[in-house]
Amino acid sequence: MNGTDDAHAAHGAGDASDAEAPHTEASRGEAAHDGGGGADGARPTGGGFGLTRFHQLPLRSRLALLTAVAVAFAVALSAAACWLITRDRLTEQLDTSLSTVEVNTDYVQAISARCAGSPLNVRFQPTPYTIQLVSPSGYVCTSPGKFAIPAQHADQAVADGRLAGAVHTTKDEKGVAMRVSTSPYRGPITDAQGNRLAISVAAPMDQVTDPLNHLALVLLVVAGVGVLGAATAGLWVARAALKPVDRLTAAVEHVARTQDLTIRIPTDGEDEIARLSRSFNAMTAALAASRDLQQQLIADAGHELRTPLTSLRTNIDLLERSERSGRKIPAADKEALLASVKAQMGELAALIGDLQVLSRPAETSLGAGASAVRVVALHDIVGSALERARLRGPSLTLTAALAPWYVRAEPAALERAVVNLLDNAVKFSPSGGTVEVRLADGALTVRDHGPGIPPDDLPHVFERFWRSPAARSLPGSGLGLSIVARTAEQAGGGVRLRNAPGGGTEALLTLPGAATPPPDTPGRSGAPEAPGGPAGASDTSA
Repeated sequence: MNGTDDAHAAHGAGDASDAEAPHTEASRGEAAHDGGGGADGARPTGGGFGLTRFHQLPLRSRLALLTAVAVAFAVALSAAACWLITRDRLTEQLDTSLSTVEVNTDYVQAISARCAGSPLNVRFQPTPYTIQLVSPSGYVCTSPGKFAIPAQHADQAVADGRLAGAVHTTKDEKGVAMRVSTSPYRGPITDAQGNRLAISVAAPMDQVTDPLNHLALVLLVVAGVGVLGAATAGLWVARAALKPVDRLTAAVEHVARTQDLTIRIPTDGEDEIARLSRSFNAMTAALAASRDLQQQLIADAGHELRTPLTSLRTNIDLLERSERSGRKIPAADKEALLASVKAQMGELAALIGDLQVLSRPAETSLGAGASAVRVVALHDIVGSALERARLRGPSLTLTAALAPWYVRAEPAALERAVVNLLDNAVKFSPSGGTVEVRLADGALTVRDHGPGIPPDDLPHVFERFWRSPAARSLPGSGLGLSIVARTAEQAGGGVRLRNAPGGGTEALLTLPGAATPPPDTPGRSGAPEAPGGPAGASDTSA
């Protein structure tokens, strides 16, 4: 093999140039990286701008875009995995075919003799493989008709006996990528120094790269078609899925434009869109009912205000005409007119107060009015209301049997409700009659002996401004029992009216509570006492 020293030296020079090439490429890569640093500083602004543009897109466009991106990502991962697996399998098959190639001793002797300058009279058969001998020093002897492949360190290690075999990819003298399988040579041939040799079998890598390039093109086309199909399907799905949202949007815009609360959205199914549609229908129904109640309240309030205002204007006109004409009104008539004016003003003040109470939003212990709700003694409130009722009905006898009961409520609202119940009983009781008040186990019963309530009118007694035809001549606005019902509901209780056996009306107000106050109830010792003695069971009359 001494005759090939010059050629091997050339190969070694080629190795040195190849070794320097990676450093040059690496330097170029670093330069490119450093040169791109200035552009990186502007990327966050561009990324933020792109994100803003994305959020400005319609929802269906965003869904379609996200679907396309997700499918593209999945397809790209699948394609990359398919390409890598195929590359490994093809490379493994090529390695297997190289490792199974058997080179006979005569062929090796002919190659060695040719490289030593004394060729044997041997005719080489054409073969797709490149066969070459490798010495531990890195010199190679290549089969005729093939380009030499520079020896790698792994090949030298196999020739030197440090490795049992080596498989790698490198380039031959023409730059063609070759897959090389090197194994120890067990024959009698050695190099000029007597060192054992290794034999390398190589084949072009185009057996692997050509199918891979074709596969990459196919995967690219399939991925592109898949992404376009996914984007189209995503846009179609987004349009179909957002149709209920479009209907809901159109309904909301219609309500905002026309204030028409009668519109309803058809709902079917149990998905989120159906639930949203049902919630919207419930909201518009509640708003419509609230607006109807508001309009009814305004109409009823105007009707109720008209009567006292007309009476006031009439009385004031009489007084003004008397003063202007000089014709004096008799003192008794004038006093009656002033008393009527005063009564009408009081009625107006009471009506306005009732309207203010009913116009307040509902308050619960967990709502905005939670600070005004506390534990109060219901028997004390009933006792205080009885004193006021006795002043309004001096000819009546009011009896009371009050057992201690503590409730959680707003004191002022609860006292107003109890006063309204007692006033209602006083108003309809005949002169010299009796009103019986009893409080036991959280049930407050107020019984009068008046004419009672017609059965047809009982379902309407708690409606706002409703007044029985028989009671329209009596003072009142028709809001008292509405306030009672509202206060009882806020306190967690209830109220009802019924005709009592033997005549009269019986009102029953029930409130949840306890017969003993909580330990931390403030001001227990200073609570006002019920008429007739300390808070507790009592019988009083007046």
